[in-house]
Amino acid sequence: MAEILVYVDHVDGAVRKPTLELLTLARRLGDPVAVALGNGAADTAAALAEHGAVKVLTADAPEFAEYLVVPKVEALQAAYEAVSPAAVLVPSSAEGKEIAARLAVRIGSGIITDAVDLEAGDEGPVATQSAFAASFTTKSRVSKGTPVITVKPNSAPVEAAPAAGAVEALSVSFSEKAHGTKVTARTPRESTGRPELTEAAIVVSGGRGVNGAENFAIIEALADSLGAAVGASRAAVDAGWYPHSNQVGQTGKSVSPQLYIASGISGAIQHRAGMQTSKTIVAINKDAEAPIFDLVDYGVVGDLFDVVPQLTEEVKSRKG
Repeated sequence: MAEILVYVDHVDGAVRKPTLELLTLARRLGDPVAVALGNGAADTAAALAEHGAVKVLTADAPEFAEYLVVPKVEALQAAYEAVSPAAVLVPSSAEGKEIAARLAVRIGSGIITDAVDLEAGDEGPVATQSAFAASFTTKSRVSKGTPVITVKPNSAPVEAAPAAGAVEALSVSFSEKAHGTKVTARTPRESTGRPELTEAAIVVSGGRGVNGAENFAIIEALADSLGAAVGASRAAVDAGWYPHSNQVGQTGKSVSPQLYIASGISGAIQHRAGMQTSKTIVAINKDAEAPIFDLVDYGVVGDLFDVVPQLTEEVKSRKG
């Protein structure tokens, strides 16, 4: 079978969930070959093999931590030249999309970003995307070169499929360009104990109807009872009620969880653009005419200050 190159997103050897989802999709197209770079790269092999990687190419060098993006692009290009894959799959994070775009330019290939599904086609992988704020679903393929495709988190299940996972060292020679932008300092993000917003299976978001930063505690309580991430609409973020890093929407983050709960969010097109591909959508809003109700699977017309605490207590009682 053809080999499919999969770029590994990991933190010191701990493989992140979107990469395991990519391996599920890669197996539909061929034999997954994983590329793990940086500190702990070799430690990713067991998890990658468990989820279908027939081979794991690893490389570690100071450049991966000390410089932005380009060293990773050059390493992925080296892997591409060594493997000659039928496609290259990359997680659709901000960094992942930059890596994918730079690689596509270097190898003279077309690129598809933010795919939500992949299938094998007679002339190469066919990607499903949501377009125009998820008002349309499109199917497309790359017609020039080796397809480079970024895939949104939660687009495929994580499935165990044990494979050889043979570890091989990847030889990388860095160009002068790789040393162009140096990282001078890092500040670790303060952990909330909640899942990463773009990777979470459940997201609970609050909007203008939350009516104040102090009231986001109600949203957080429901999220914590469900083991969910917390999101916010642009109106809530612009009002200073919640950090921009939690904004869901066209100018924030795109999410595609199994369950999305929108509380006090009217459903402006900008917000819908960031969450409309969620598998199940629940809205809580006291305005029965709110646009959000046009796309939900379940809608609750009511005051979120009455509904959300009751929902939180119900979830806790069922779990307890």
